[in-house]
Amino acid sequence: MTRLNKLPTLRQFLSVFCKKLFVEMRRLLTRVINRVLLSKVFTPAMGSEAEINTQGRRKLVVGLGNPRMEGTRHSVGMAVLSAFAARLGVADRWRGDKHVSGEVIVSEVHTGVVLLRPRLLMNINGVSVAKAAAKYQIKPEDIVLVHDELDKPLGKISIKRGGSARGHNGVRSCIDCLQTDVMPRLRVGIGRPAGKTSVERHVLGRFASEEKKVLDSVLVQSVDLLLSELFLLDSQKESPSSPAGGRNAASSRKEKKCSASPAADSAAQS
Repeated sequence: MTRLNKLPTLRQFLSVFCKKLFVEMRRLLTRVINRVLLSKVFTPAMGSEAEINTQGRRKLVVGLGNPRMEGTRHSVGMAVLSAFAARLGVADRWRGDKHVSGEVIVSEVHTGVVLLRPRLLMNINGVSVAKAAAKYQIKPEDIVLVHDELDKPLGKISIKRGGSARGHNGVRSCIDCLQTDVMPRLRVGIGRPAGKTSVERHVLGRFASEEKKVLDSVLVQSVDLLLSELFLLDSQKESPSSPAGGRNAASSRKEKKCSASPAADSAAQS
């Protein structure tokens, strides 16, 4: 009877262990893919756009998401970016750029803003971001990531100034490829799934008709907040200090190893 009682416990342990192992192996594989795709460093000869606007500090605004899945919750960052482009009056200027693995718009608003829609999967969006940052000579602290946030309900948005990825794979890829976590983020709430719906199915699903009514106002508010953040970055361009909360990714990992009680990230987001 004792052995029989221990079997469920052993199975549960093996199940949890295998799940954790799978997650870690997937993260390791993603990092390897990031490194391989970034092996070719950008050179100025790849595009003359890199030489445009040397007067001020250019910013990069990125809508994280999956290609050809713009209408899903996970790609709401791309929807915000499209609304932002429309507000700037440049919505018809999207063009593909193979050198950054994405679609870009170069605008001279706010001393120069580059809009980027990665054409890579969410988990390796960072490759596209790092290539664009190199091509347009943009510092990590001047890169604004716009992404979905499970831990905020639909209708809630916020700015996060640097720090960990908090389980978001697209942000994690950006941190890994840029080797720092100083990038400010516009987090757009999509809420957690109801009932027994899995997180993966929820984030890859499209907004329901009732949610779309809320989404319309969210896009307007998100663009307003995004413009405010760009104005703030402009006002800080003379300041040599690093943004609050940001740090080098390599030193971050080292600090976690040395810390007696490192803070844990929130539950992983697909």
